Amino acid sequence: MNRRNFITSALLSPLVFPLTKAAGEAGPSGAAGPSPKGKAEHCIFIWLGGGMSQADTFDPKALGDNTGEKKKPGSLYPSIETAVPGVRLCEHLSRTAKVMEHVTVVRSVNHKVIDEHAFATNIVHTGRMVSGSTVYPSIGSIVAHGRGAASSEVPAYILIGYPNVSRGPGFLGAKSGYLYLTETASGPAGFSRPEHLDAPRVARRQELLKPAIEQIPAKSLLADYEETQREALRLAGPSFLRHFQIANEPAAVRESYGGEFGQRCLLARKLVQAGVRFVEVSHNLNFLNGSGWDVHNEGIRNQHLLIQELDQALAGLIVDLKTQHLLDKTLIVVATEFGRPPEFDARGGRGHQGSTFSMVLAGGGLRHCGAYGTTDELSKKILENPVSIPDFHATILAALGMDPKNDLKDGSRPVPSTDGGAPIAALFG
Repeated sequence: MNRRNFITSALLSPLVFPLTKAAGEAGPSGAAGPSPKGKAEHCIFIWLGGGMSQADTFDPKALGDNTGEKKKPGSLYPSIETAVPGVRLCEHLSRTAKVMEHVTVVRSVNHKVIDEHAFATNIVHTGRMVSGSTVYPSIGSIVAHGRGAASSEVPAYILIGYPNVSRGPGFLGAKSGYLYLTETASGPAGFSRPEHLDAPRVARRQELLKPAIEQIPAKSLLADYEETQREALRLAGPSFLRHFQIANEPAAVRESYGGEFGQRCLLARKLVQAGVRFVEVSHNLNFLNGSGWDVHNEGIRNQHLLIQELDQALAGLIVDLKTQHLLDKTLIVVATEFGRPPEFDARGGRGHQGSTFSMVLAGGGLRHCGAYGTTDELSKKILENPVSIPDFHATILAALGMDPKNDLKDGSRPVPSTDGGAPIAALFG
C-alpha cells in the first residue's frame, strides 16, 4: 500500500463521516442473473475485534476439554435449543436463542488472508486484500456513498469505536467517511460550539473564509477536506447532539441492553432512528476477560462473560428494534475478523482460523432460517454453502436495496462494489 495514501486516509477518515453446494464452489447465489433486492433502510454492524470462536458461540459442537496435558478439541460450553428447531447455540447465548426466528447465523464464512488481525480486519471491512497504492473503501463507506443519510440532520455513517483506515472511505473520499465517538456518554467530540460563538458569529467567520475556499482546486485533497469541514459545521450544535442522549431512554429499555457495550447498541438504535444509514458498533472497550475475543492461553478463562455480554446486547437490540417497528428496516450484522480452531493451545486457549468461521445477520427484512451453511463435527471445515467475504458483503448491499454488481469510481477507473461477491439467495424472496 502506498504510504502517502495510507496516511492521508488515516487522517481524513475520522473527520467525517436453500441452495446446497459443495465446499469450493464459487458463490452462494446458485445462478447468474439480477441480484435480489431487499428493503432494509439501515445497517448496524457489530464488530467483535479479536476473532470470535464460532464453536464456543454460534456453531457449537461436541464438548471438548482444554485442561490437562492431553486436550480434547471441541466446544467449551454445552449447547441449547433455540426458537428455530434444529438450530442450537452455546448456552451463554440464551437470550438470543429465544429470538432466533429473526436471525441467521452464517456458519460457512471464510477467507484466505493470513490469519493476522490487521489483514483479516481489513478484508472483512473492505472485502479485498491490500493491493498496491489503492485504498479500498469499507462496507460502511460503500453504503454511505450509495444510499446517503436518511435525514439531513445526521451523517450517513457513524462509528462507535476507534478510527481505522480499514473502516474508512478509501478512494471514495472523505465525504463517504465516518464520524466517530469512542464512548457513549459525551457523543462525538468537537460538535459543541463554545458558548461565545453564536450562529451569527459563525456565519461571519465562514464568510471571511469564502474567498480562500473558492481558490481550492476541484477534486483535490484540499477540496475533499473542505467538504468534510463544511459537513462538520453543518452538524455542529444541539439539534444533532440530542440524538446521543441515551439517558433520556426509559430505564427498562436501557437495562435490557446491559452494560457499556449494550449502551453502544442502544445508541446505534437511536442513530438509525434519526436517519443514520450505517452504524458500526465496536466491542473494544472494558473487556471483561482481559483479552477480548482474542482468546489465546488464559484469555479463554472468562470468555463466557464476553459471550453473555454480547448475548444481552444483541437480544436487547433485536427486541427493541421490533418494538420500535424498525427491525425489518434495520439489518443487524455481527462480524469478526476470523474464528478459532477447535484445538486448544498449550495453556488452554485457541489460535486463529480464517478458513471457517461464523458471522450473523438479523432483521433487515430477510427470510431468516436460524443458520446457513454447514461445517464438520469440529467447525474446522465447511461442508455446504461456503460464503466468501465478498459474498457476505454482497448480501449486506442487496439487503439494503443496493446492487452489488454496480461499479464504484476510483478517479475514472471503475471498481466493482464487491470482488465478485454474490448475495445469499436463500435469504431473499
